[in-house]
Amino acid sequence: MSKLLSPAHCEVLFMGNEAIARGALEAGVNVACAYPGTPSSEIIESLSTVSRERNLYVEWSTNEKVALEVAAAASFAGLRSLCAMKQNGVNVASDFLLHLASSGTRGGIVLVTCEDPGALSSVNEGDSRYFARMLEIPLLEPANFQEAKDLTRWAFELSEKIRNIVVLRSVTRMSHASGNVVCGRLPVKRRRAVFVYDGSIMDPLRGPVISTPVVAKHTLQQEKLKTATALFEDSPFNSYSGPGKPELLLITSSACFLYSQEAIGMLNLQKRAGILKLGCTWPLPPKLLKKYLKSARQVMIVEEVLPFLEENVKTLAAGMAGEIGSKKFYGKLDGTLPSVGELSPDLLVAALSKIFQIKVDSIPAAYREEISKIAPIIPLREQTMCPGCPHRASFWNISHAIQLDGREGIVCGDIGCYALAALYPSCGFNTVRTLHSMGSGTGIASGFAKLGQFGFDKPVIAVCGDSTFYHAAIPALINAQHNRADITFIVLDNSGTAMTGFQPHPGLTVGATGETLPAVDIAGICAAIGAKVAISDPFDLENTSRILNAFMAEKGCLKVLILRQICALSPEKKGKKKFLMQVDEELCLGENCGCNRLCTRIFRCPALVWDRTRKKAVIDDVICAGCGVCYSICPRKAITKAEAGN
Repeated sequence: MSKLLSPAHCEVLFMGNEAIARGALEAGVNVACAYPGTPSSEIIESLSTVSRERNLYVEWSTNEKVALEVAAAASFAGLRSLCAMKQNGVNVASDFLLHLASSGTRGGIVLVTCEDPGALSSVNEGDSRYFARMLEIPLLEPANFQEAKDLTRWAFELSEKIRNIVVLRSVTRMSHASGNVVCGRLPVKRRRAVFVYDGSIMDPLRGPVISTPVVAKHTLQQEKLKTATALFEDSPFNSYSGPGKPELLLITSSACFLYSQEAIGMLNLQKRAGILKLGCTWPLPPKLLKKYLKSARQVMIVEEVLPFLEENVKTLAAGMAGEIGSKKFYGKLDGTLPSVGELSPDLLVAALSKIFQIKVDSIPAAYREEISKIAPIIPLREQTMCPGCPHRASFWNISHAIQLDGREGIVCGDIGCYALAALYPSCGFNTVRTLHSMGSGTGIASGFAKLGQFGFDKPVIAVCGDSTFYHAAIPALINAQHNRADITFIVLDNSGTAMTGFQPHPGLTVGATGETLPAVDIAGICAAIGAKVAISDPFDLENTSRILNAFMAEKGCLKVLILRQICALSPEKKGKKKFLMQVDEELCLGENCGCNRLCTRIFRCPALVWDRTRKKAVIDDVICAGCGVCYSICPRKAITKAEAGN
């Protein structure tokens, strides 16, 4: 039995995302949708494993906007639904979210956004809390793993009480760390989907679900927010710990509450500093804030990433100045805390030690000395693509096609594993020149291709992954075709959403819960809009290079090349080698070869190692995936391959 189905009162070790999933189950969730994105993916993955037992509909949607729309349909029919995404996804979903907040909802619906301070697995550290304020919907932030479960369950109740969507925000250190959680009761009663639409336009439960008349619905939306504010005043998820009149009041939320606790403990400030932990961070409860702001002259706001909480607290404090007196605020706006990246106990210790004028050495001298001894011998490890990664071969092909073409073609990319081609020369061979949101490489390439009248004459290439193709590239591709943009569009098809855990997408024949579904063919879509389409294996360097150069030479039309090779780490392929690779030491001349160590200096697959003693290239059999590409790139054929016989 899945631990997600543990009986009530059991204490279970849950990852934060699993705790959120358990909270949704305890709330009686019926529908769960998402587009995969680290650090949010495990919420839907966890729910998919118990979908049959709990009669859930679980879906990996084409993108976040569609996921929210599917979840909203469940709410309109009186069911409870959850939609999960990372911070980037809220941007994608925001168009529909604006309308949904205005139209209102019926069954409880929770939008879980898992954000990534420090950009540990992202290309930005966007802060989507501002959407809650801009769209006038409640925002909740769990501060530990028990709260991740309990606050999720309560979010559904809040949503139904105010008849609007509720946002629950997690961060990487909450989503991906683990802690003990006491389980609550799983409901037995099941809901039936009924969509009623025969009432008046202002009837929230029986009328059509639309956002007009706008002024009347907006007024109602703000009344809902006032109801949430009143509920937040007495919420058990807001709590205070510390002395009655602290020298410094810390106001914090989410994982920063844990950092604050640890930092105060490290400096033994328990009797001098207090912590007001907020689980309900928008709208702020003014009476609660007034009570604790009165108690201290100095206030520090601790949050990640932007000063969202700080700005809102200061706004409230300004309106209460006559009652609470003047305050000295510390936080991001005055530079006490960094305005970028993750926070940590050490950063808070440094800030608190300045405020309290405590001299502290966060790193003991003996430890610092030992680190200085071993630092010179620690090998440098760069971020790179995996051994056998088809993207390495793809960008090798692209790089050489551009060189052979001789016109200094440019490559526009977007986010995914292949973003490494823009960030690190060892992965993409200095090819990708633009990197933004999912699918944006295609739109940007379409724009570059229309600059000929202004003197721009370089070939333009766009790359995107197969999951990204369905998520965001199709509209840009249609735009390119309609406007006769001369681009070569390359789909890096590795048969899954590889970067976030191989979740299925519409190009595969399987769904979130393992059910068989019809695949939507990438080549068929591209051909249907009038593009010229070819398919190649990126490991076949000769054929791929031939097609690429022919496409780059052909002018005045949209060309699509699908480079299809399954990811080396996919469950179907992991641990299976097509070829056994070796280096013939008699043929390998190393630094004396005219290639100047092309294999280990330029191609740089992690399984290709330079033996400094023997001055030869060596294959690391342990990590070699057996793709055979290095055989094709060695000019002396010193790298050999033999069928593995798997």
